[in-house]
Amino acid sequence: MRRRSKVGLAAAGLAAASALSYALVAGGPAAGPALAELPIGKAAPNFRLGDANGRVVGLSDFRGKTVVLEWSNPECPSVRKHYESGNMQKTQAAAVAAGMVWLTINSGAEGEQGYMTPAEAKAFTTGQQSRRTAYLLDPEGVVGRNYGAKTTPHMYVISSSGTLVYNGGIDDKPTQDKADIAGARNHVLAALSDLKAGKPVSVPTSRPYGCSVKYG
Repeated sequence: MRRRSKVGLAAAGLAAASALSYALVAGGPAAGPALAELPIGKAAPNFRLGDANGRVVGLSDFRGKTVVLEWSNPECPSVRKHYESGNMQKTQAAAVAAGMVWLTINSGAEGEQGYMTPAEAKAFTTGQQSRRTAYLLDPEGVVGRNYGAKTTPHMYVISSSGTLVYNGGIDDKPTQDKADIAGARNHVLAALSDLKAGKPVSVPTSRPYGCSVKYG
């Protein structure tokens, strides 16, 4: 049965519900209209979305800067793996410290798990200790489908020239086990390091993993 997310649920309750509701997905198809397939080296589509603070944020606002896009669902076990361990925050902090932009996008549709109103998103992000630039809401799924976002998390890196240079998972360990993070190759950090060094991204694509994006 479809239901609306309850952001205020206790962590234990979220874990139990998610364990029952989700299986690990590795780049599987999402229901509804077809997802775009964005080729590496092409211009990243511009978009404008409302954020958790009621502002409208556009990709074009950050022209000339490297931008990381992170698709997220706060109730997904794979998302919690990287946030509860601090791995996502450390990756965000490294990007922001290097002068890059980090945009988290929630494409959960109303009535689906992970959906948030702006007020719920603001309350959630206030206590998250994240280093992201903005938390954006895409309940109609337009931006998610334009980018072909399949899972949470699904990561994209856009160069300062506006071209897509990375599309895939955050790392090469497609599990929900926090212990796997230490031995994983963080594809996002590696891509950012290559860009900073003026080199082509050595691994431009990988298979995203996690929960399917809950489009309407």
